[in-house]
Amino acid sequence: MKRLLIVSNRLPVTIRRRGGRPVLTPSDGGLATGLGAFHAKRGGLWLGWPGDAAEWSPHQWACIDAELTEQGLVPISLGADEVRGYYAGFSTGVLWPLCHYLVDRIPLDSYHWNAYQDVNRRFADDVARLHQPGDLIWVNDYHLMLVPAMVRARIPDARIAYFHHIPFPSIEVFRALPWRRPLLEGVLGADLIGLHTDSYVQHLRAAFRHTLGAEGGHHDVEWQGRSVVLGAYPMGIDAATIARVAARPAVRKDIDRIRHEAGGRAIMLGVDRLDYTKGIPRRLVAFERLLSRDPSLRDRVRLIQVAVPSRGNVAAYRTFRRDVEALVGRINGQFGTVEAAPVHYLHRTVSQQELTALYGAADVMIVSPLRDGMNLVAKEFVAARTGDDGVLILSEFAGASEDLREAISVNPYDIEGFADAMLRAIGMREPECQARMRALRQRVFSNPVERWVSRFADAAERAGRERVRSALPGEPSEAEDAAVLDHVTRLAARADTVQLCVDYDGTLVPFADTPGLAVPDVGLLSLLGQAAATPGLTVHLISGRSRATLQDWFRDSGLSLWAEHGLWHSRDGRTWEATMPVDPQALRRVLPALERVTALTPGSSIEDKGHSIAWHYRLADPDAGPARAHDLEAELIHLPTAGQFDVIAGNMVVEVRPRGVHKGLAIELIRGKADPGTVIVAIGDDVTDEDMFEALHPSGVGICVGHRPSVARHHLRNWQSVRQLLARLARTHDSASPGNSEQAAMHSQEVPA
Repeated sequence: MKRLLIVSNRLPVTIRRRGGRPVLTPSDGGLATGLGAFHAKRGGLWLGWPGDAAEWSPHQWACIDAELTEQGLVPISLGADEVRGYYAGFSTGVLWPLCHYLVDRIPLDSYHWNAYQDVNRRFADDVARLHQPGDLIWVNDYHLMLVPAMVRARIPDARIAYFHHIPFPSIEVFRALPWRRPLLEGVLGADLIGLHTDSYVQHLRAAFRHTLGAEGGHHDVEWQGRSVVLGAYPMGIDAATIARVAARPAVRKDIDRIRHEAGGRAIMLGVDRLDYTKGIPRRLVAFERLLSRDPSLRDRVRLIQVAVPSRGNVAAYRTFRRDVEALVGRINGQFGTVEAAPVHYLHRTVSQQELTALYGAADVMIVSPLRDGMNLVAKEFVAARTGDDGVLILSEFAGASEDLREAISVNPYDIEGFADAMLRAIGMREPECQARMRALRQRVFSNPVERWVSRFADAAERAGRERVRSALPGEPSEAEDAAVLDHVTRLAARADTVQLCVDYDGTLVPFADTPGLAVPDVGLLSLLGQAAATPGLTVHLISGRSRATLQDWFRDSGLSLWAEHGLWHSRDGRTWEATMPVDPQALRRVLPALERVTALTPGSSIEDKGHSIAWHYRLADPDAGPARAHDLEAELIHLPTAGQFDVIAGNMVVEVRPRGVHKGLAIELIRGKADPGTVIVAIGDDVTDEDMFEALHPSGVGICVGHRPSVARHHLRNWQSVRQLLARLARTHDSASPGNSEQAAMHSQEVPA
């Protein structure tokens, strides 16, 4: 079996001091619990931070390291400044509140982005150092979002999976992050990206589309020639173990004691890390509202709130603790009696036995985070209810709410509704209570943590295999680029003349936000001028651009210009000839439709080329633009005059042009006038360039720019590669012509891409 390399911020064990010496104790959190048993069973390595190691002597650290090695654990040692910047500063200070929709809690300054990058790089370096062929690398959570791409850069054929354990926010929230682009590019280094719920998957997909322009199918996204799989994998718990603990005599005794101490009161229970995302203050205020409505409930209901200490070294968490404890004091001061206080507050960690006893003793469990990736406490409560009793109140903003539909759903921001849910829970009749709990238990036990781990690991294995399989004919590599350049150069060297037919946007220049911004740079103009002046080499620029634009940019360049997809031809960039007769008024009738869709779509624009019209939506909303383009195409093809024009969907553009006009016409005219021994090379990136490729004689050379299906037999990576080919063709034919040795020497240096 291939090795599994688990990568996470923390190891499943933490170094702590006991009796003056270091000992390894289990780490807190669902990830350590969920993956720990799987790691121990499958083997492999687990990389993460073991806690502060600076205080231990070399001998003590050697003993710790040996113990870690025996367990397959690889410590990533971090200094105090690194922990402060990468963990407290950026991961906890920026990403945690952002992903939980609490943007106002992001600090005004000191984002610690550089520290986050540096530590992610440290993790990636260690993964690359330990990686062996065939290993599966599983990177976990928001602390390490840059690691997948960093590892991919070091090991291109690595099999990598990434799991995001906290919520992924909507694009409206995520776009507030200044570093959204590098973080998304980071996770796209993986073959598989997993999240807990379908809604998080959709949010991530929207972020890829809006931020990077990356599109894909329902279950994947295309990025840099790879298909990255996205999926929802709701995490489970070790339900069987919790049920066994709940059945222990010692736990049953503790349950009886807790209920006896409650004095017949109904017990409501909250168990949370002391974190501002868990909704503890709103839960307390809702409980206060319940008692205000009916003060007699103060002697009939007790709320036990366990607040596990969390991030006490962060100022925001210290302030939050003071606010919670002040709220507890206010409620107990107002509604407490001589016999008891309505809120029993515990700020400490609890053992598994204590926690399971609390689960078993409670009549009502309240899990009400403002936002949560999954929340395993809700599932643990269900697993502990061996008598099929108890009621679960669950926030609709917890990931677990998509799993646990039989819980009482609550909006923690709706205080009145929250209080109503509490009253309903404590008054629920036994038949309804048992029916709900049986359904919840069936769901929790049918999706244990072992199944979650194996499902995700199996999916990662499949995604890695599919990437390798699809990569065989996939995006051109640098070596494949070089092979195409060599092949075309050799072919051109043997030919008497070369007719080079080149598209413009996306082929010679990168796409710009608006058409008017894609002005040719000085380097391109120089390169085209050299090529056009080369004996035996004719350069045809075949573009969808208007005559006016091509004339303005390339007048007196020596190029053969073809405007509006070959409808117009100019040999000197000044005088133009139509290649076929067209009715100039036919397209005027489509303008109202284009003007309507432009008014409805901010960021879109109309480009009137004279005899063809284009609707551009590159700057439009990534969701609205494609949808409006689809509607526009449907409207245009049903117009009464639709038989007079073609509707072409291109790269962020819908173009309307006279029927029968396409770039293949230019190729046919060029072929008709070519001498024997001429090689025609056609290069383009868009679907409109497929007409060029199809019109080539079998001896011609078609080259598609980028990674997409094409009838062209060759591919180049990008517009920089096209410029390199143009330079080589110019040098080849220049040097092959008699008397041009001096010019060949001048052109011998490669034109920079």
